[in-house]
Amino acid sequence: MRHSMETSPISFEVTISHLPKRGMPVTIEANEVERASLAKIHGLVSVGRLRADLVVTSWKRNGVQVRGRVEADIVQSCVVTLEPVAGKVDEEVSAVFLPEDSKLGRESFGLGGEILIDVDGPDSPETFSGDRIDVGALAEEFFGLGIDPYPRKQGASVPPPEAAAAPEPEEGALQKKLRKLFPDS
Repeated sequence: MRHSMETSPISFEVTISHLPKRGMPVTIEANEVERASLAKIHGLVSVGRLRADLVVTSWKRNGVQVRGRVEADIVQSCVVTLEPVAGKVDEEVSAVFLPEDSKLGRESFGLGGEILIDVDGPDSPETFSGDRIDVGALAEEFFGLGIDPYPRKQGASVPPPEAAAAPEPEEGALQKKLRKLFPDS
């Protein structure tokens, strides 16, 4: 989640104190202003469409799980030619949140506690305070993860360096003297 004081352009807070048993479905469709803001924040030429379909459910005793998908049509600048390149973002969203005062959180992340991390496994839970979670900010986080960091227009390549030989540096006075003293080297 964002750690700054700014809120996401697609901020959507969910009250988690009374979630339905089957979970709360949330659909976020970014409007034109939100898409322009997302493009600016993420260094894109434009965001043509962004949709997040999420389900917020209770997890264990007092945690919250968010699952779903974020899809977007974006335009980026080619890293070689700087021409526009159309792209897509299609990211699966999966996150678990625990209250800051959760016993589960203290046991897993407390001082002296050992944490085993599986690189291919799920991310460790994030913490929250109060009774609201911004699932829009979470959707934006996964949107950002799905952006190609090096977009390249089809067929674009970096030209090979020129094979022109660099001019020989001029011989200094010391080098001339050394060559006279040691002509065979």
